[in-house]
Amino acid sequence: MNNTPSIASIHMAGPDFLLTDLDFSKIRTLIHQRAGISLGAQKRQMVYSRLARRLRELRMTEFSTYLSFLESDPKCEEWELFTNALTTNLTSFFREAHHFPVLAEHVRSCSQPISVWCSAASTGEEPYSIAMTLVEAFGNRAGSVSVVATDIDTQVLAKGAAGVFTMEQVSKLSPERLKRFFLKGLGAHAGKVRVRPELAALVKFSQLNLLGSHWSLREPFDAIFCRNVMIYFDKPTQKQILQRFVPLMKPHGLLFAGHSENFSFASQTLRLRGQTVYALVTDAVKGSM
Repeated sequence: MNNTPSIASIHMAGPDFLLTDLDFSKIRTLIHQRAGISLGAQKRQMVYSRLARRLRELRMTEFSTYLSFLESDPKCEEWELFTNALTTNLTSFFREAHHFPVLAEHVRSCSQPISVWCSAASTGEEPYSIAMTLVEAFGNRAGSVSVVATDIDTQVLAKGAAGVFTMEQVSKLSPERLKRFFLKGLGAHAGKVRVRPELAALVKFSQLNLLGSHWSLREPFDAIFCRNVMIYFDKPTQKQILQRFVPLMKPHGLLFAGHSENFSFASQTLRLRGQTVYALVTDAVKGSM
């Protein structure tokens, strides 16, 4: 007897796990509470595919069991993996390229030392793009610049800190930038590049949850990059984060947002200076939104 399943039975097979409406609703609530991310109803398949991997890893058979496991211990390590799984990390070098000449012009008029915070660093392409811009702006004086690169996702931060990228990832960089800022991989590392140590030394990676009660940041920054992350937050959450940015910006500081983000609702504190670039309103640090 042939026990091989027919094509019809394969197509009729359902998903490995049942994601009920209650499970999905609870996941949306938990990720919002944990990371401020607002998941729309259209994200259901994405949620299933990403969290199903966690269920398989933990040898669980139901989402309800997994969620009960999370809720039973607010400090368990699985919370980090849960958050990492539901975090989107789309990035590239010099993404939204119009921002970087603005940054270069801005920092040249600032007093050194120069510091920039990249608040959604992902796998490192954005903070390294910022660092390259600063080096190009200051040349031999770039030793007095620094980039703080944070993200909620510890897995992508580890990749960023390693500073290793495929040739495809750096394919849009000019030959001059590739030569100046990267080392070409040899042997087992052929087809890859590594950020040169002198550039890597300018960037410090660390985990930070924008919705966390405590930010381990002290210095005010000449610029803050918070691009393509606010779109995952609702308006009250966006407002809360922007309020916390204000005391971390120098009076002349700039805030760089993503192309689809608009902070016009914060007009009492931030004014639009250019395409998705914001500056503090005079005396904004003393005021509130």
